[in-house]
Amino acid sequence: MGNILIKKTPAKINLTLDVTGKLENGYHTLSMIMQSIDVCDELSFEKTADETILFSMNKDLPDKIPAEKNLVYKAAKLMKDTFKIDGGFKIHLTKNIPAAAGLAGGSSDCAATLIGINELCGLGFDIEKLCEIGVKLGADVPFCIRKGTMLAEGIGEILTPLTPLTGIPVLLIKPNISISTPYVYKHLKLNKLDYHPDNKAVISYIKDNNIKKIAASLSNVLETVTIPENPIIAELKRYLTESGAIGSLMSGSGPTTFGIFENMETAKKAYEKAKADYPDFDVVLCQTM
Repeated sequence: MGNILIKKTPAKINLTLDVTGKLENGYHTLSMIMQSIDVCDELSFEKTADETILFSMNKDLPDKIPAEKNLVYKAAKLMKDTFKIDGGFKIHLTKNIPAAAGLAGGSSDCAATLIGINELCGLGFDIEKLCEIGVKLGADVPFCIRKGTMLAEGIGEILTPLTPLTGIPVLLIKPNISISTPYVYKHLKLNKLDYHPDNKAVISYIKDNNIKKIAASLSNVLETVTIPENPIIAELKRYLTESGAIGSLMSGSGPTTFGIFENMETAKKAYEKAKADYPDFDVVLCQTM
């Protein structure tokens, strides 16, 4: 045994998020542009002789979710049971991505677990096969397996690669509130939405690497539910643009709000200011990758 495999797990932001319909099983259909950012958790994997999965992490998640309910544990168990893997695993998670934040931290950890076990056990599955397994665990997992800049459709599992957007400074601010994703989707009034993101236009701006136009087109229909109940998100969007961001948006179902900056110098100044102005919030400076 003894070989330790390390995997980094990048977070994501949504440059756009549109809800296009609702399925009979309760899931919503989406059309959204997702982007990996270089704030990462880290997972270490070790094969063990006994049949158990030992999962540990460097900090408790909100609500102290038991290990067996964590997506990392679920992914490891699914791989072990489905593919009859002998022995067990010792897995340790170092959390850096803010939890329950709309940044797909849990989905990214889950994706890295599927990739890690595939590699550690020499299963030889390709990306498509891993995505097929991943979607059973969460709609964001296939994107987190592929990473980069993608248009996600269906429930999030139909992915179209876009021109990579790398090295763009992003400042994240997560207020100390928690938001239930099911609640947000349940209370979204699809037939009353005044606007929808123009994904076609944003895809063309991405192709041209036109950061200003991308920033001006950031759009998330879930804000129509989250912001009226959590005005701090609107305040943070305003704060980011006043601090030099050329565009700001809530990521996913929130509550993390992010700003896109034209250069790292302005982003660093905004980061230092935000840390002083919001000492109780998670403030993270990162880049697209």
